[in-house]
Amino acid sequence: MRSVRHMNANDQTHDALRTILQGTARETGQGFFTALVENLTRAMGTHGGWVTEYLPEPSRLRALAFRFGDDWIQDFEHQVEGSPCQVVIEGKRLVHYPDRVLELFPGDADLQRMGAVSYMGVPLTDLDGTILGHLAVMDRRPMPPPADGVTVFEIFAGRAAAELRRLRAERQAREREAELGGLVESAMDAIVQLDGGLRVTRANPAAERLFGSAVATAGAPLAELLEGDDAGRLERLARELADATGAATARSRWIAGGLTGRSSDGGFFPAEATLSTFELHGNRRFTLILRDVAEREQAQRRIQTLTRETEYLRSELREIGRSGEIVGQSASLAQVLVDLDQVAPTETTVLILGETGTGKELFARALHGASRRRDAALVKVNCAAIPAALIESEFFGHERGAFTGATGKRDGRFALADGGTIFLDEVGELPIDLQGKLLRVLQEGEFEPVGSSRTRKVDVRVVAATNRDLYRDIAAGRFREDLYYRLAVFPITLPPLRERGEDVVLLAGEFARQFAARMNRRIAPLTPEMAARLRAYPWPGNVRELQNVMERAVITARDGQLNLDRALPASIGAEKPVADAAGDGELLSADDLARLERENIVKALERAGWQIAGDSGAARLLGLAPSTLSSRMKALGVRRRG
Repeated sequence: MRSVRHMNANDQTHDALRTILQGTARETGQGFFTALVENLTRAMGTHGGWVTEYLPEPSRLRALAFRFGDDWIQDFEHQVEGSPCQVVIEGKRLVHYPDRVLELFPGDADLQRMGAVSYMGVPLTDLDGTILGHLAVMDRRPMPPPADGVTVFEIFAGRAAAELRRLRAERQAREREAELGGLVESAMDAIVQLDGGLRVTRANPAAERLFGSAVATAGAPLAELLEGDDAGRLERLARELADATGAATARSRWIAGGLTGRSSDGGFFPAEATLSTFELHGNRRFTLILRDVAEREQAQRRIQTLTRETEYLRSELREIGRSGEIVGQSASLAQVLVDLDQVAPTETTVLILGETGTGKELFARALHGASRRRDAALVKVNCAAIPAALIESEFFGHERGAFTGATGKRDGRFALADGGTIFLDEVGELPIDLQGKLLRVLQEGEFEPVGSSRTRKVDVRVVAATNRDLYRDIAAGRFREDLYYRLAVFPITLPPLRERGEDVVLLAGEFARQFAARMNRRIAPLTPEMAARLRAYPWPGNVRELQNVMERAVITARDGQLNLDRALPASIGAEKPVADAAGDGELLSADDLARLERENIVKALERAGWQIAGDSGAARLLGLAPSTLSSRMKALGVRRRG
C-alpha cells in the first residue's frame, strides 16, 4: 500500500504542510505552480496532477503546470464540458472518482489518452466565490477516498488559490497602472509631477511639447519654466496645499488668473492651471496640470473662420443657382467675353464697370471660375451695404476688445479670401480713409486687424466693380487716384442691356424658362410682338430689371401665355414701342432714351406720392429694386420738386 494510505491523518497533514512550505517558499508565479504540482503528486502518490486557470469563455481550463508521469506537458488546454472537471467547476465543490472514470466520462479524450482510472479535483475560488481555476490529480490505478488524502489535497488547493488571487490582483494593478499611464501620456493637457521642492520628477508628452526638453530633465526647477512672479505664486499655493487638512477638495486648487509658461521656442504662452498634492511613501508630491489657452483660442478662431467660409460657399451656391450662365450673342458682349478669357488665367486685378443691373457680380464669378484660384473661395463684399464705422473690421478683422461690441477675435473678408478671390462690389462707395489701407493690401499683400499691431500676410486676387464715374469722384476728392490705377489694371466695361440688341430677347426667353421650371409651369415661347415690346423698352435696370419683369410675366401668365401687360412698367407695358414716339423709322439717341427714362421715373414717383420703396412705392410700379431706382434717380438727376 502507498504511504498516503498508511500514515495517520495528523502525520500526513503535517508532512503536507512541510512539503508545501519547503517546495514553494521561494517560488512565485510559474515557478510556484510547477513546485506545487510536483510536491502534490509526491504527497498524494498519484501518477499525475495539474493546476489550471479557468477561462469562462469558451469554458476551458488552461494549465499553469501539468505533470503526468515523468513528463511536463506544456501549453495544455482542456475542454470543461463532458469532463469530470465540469462537475467541479459548475458545482464549486471537491469531486472524487476513485475508479472507472473513463466509463463515467467516455467523451473526455484527454483522460482516454492518459489511460486515467481515478480522478480527484477541487475548484480554486476568489474570496467572493468566483471560480479562478482548478486543481486535480489523476492516477492509472484506483484512488480510494481516505479522509486524510482529501485534507492534504485541500491544503494544496488553498495554497494554489491564494497564489492565483495574488497573481490576479497583481495583474489588475498592472492594468490599472497601464491605463492610468496611458491616460496621462495621451492627455492633451500638460501634466507635470513635482517633488516637495517643486522640482520636476515626471512630465507627460504634452508637457514636453509645450515646455521642451527642459521639463523632461529630472530635478529641473519648475520656476525656470514660468515667467515673472508666477513661480512665487505657485510656491505660496503649494505651501497652502501642504498645510491644508480636512476635505479632499482642500488638496487641489484652481490657480486664479492661470500661469504664463516659457515655451520650447523661447516664447511665452498663457495657460489655465490647477495644482494638487498627495503623499507617496511619506514624501510630499504635487501635480501641476496646464492647458494652453492660446491653442484653444486659435482652434476657436479656426472654427469661426471655417463656419464663415461655409456660409460664403453656401451663398455662392445660391447665387450660382439664381444667375446661371452668361447669355448673349451681341458684338458688345462678345468683346467682354474675349477680355474675360484673356485676363482670367492671370493674377491681374480687374475693375468691372457698368450700370446698375448689368451683371457685374455674374462676370466676377465667371472670372474667378476660369482662374487658377477656382478651387478656393470667392468672397464677396458689398462696400455700400456695410456701415462706415464697421467696414474696416469687415475687411481686415479685429481683435477682442478693439471696439465696443468686439467680444471676440474675428477674421475679416481678406483673411477668408486668402488663397482665393475677393470681389469688392460698389468699390466707389468706400470711405476715403479706408482706401489707403486697401491700396496697401493691393500693393504689399498685408494688413493689420483692427486693434492689433500684428501684420498679417494674405495672397488674394482682387476683382472690383462700380457703377460710378470714378474719374468724377477723383476730381471731387472722393476717390484716390492711386487706388483707381491700382484697381483698373485691366478694366472691363459691361454694356447696358439697351445696347445689346437681340440679347434682350435671348435673356428674356432664358429667364422665362428658368422661372417656369421653378414654378412647375408650362409657358409658351415669346411671340414676335412680345419680342418687339421688350426691345423697345430702354431697360434702366438692365439685366436685373429684365429678370424681374420675366418673373412677373411667368407668375401672371394666362393659359401658358406670358403676361407682359402686367410685367412691364405701366408706360411701356400696353403702349406702343418707344421708337414710334419719335416718328416712324426715326432712331432715338442716348439723350432721348435718358429723357424718356427720366420722364417715366418721374411719372411713377408722382403716382406713388414720391415714395420709392414699399408695396405702393415707385420701385414696385416700375418693377425695380428700391436700390436700383435710387441709383437711376441719382444718375439721371431726378429730384423731388417743391
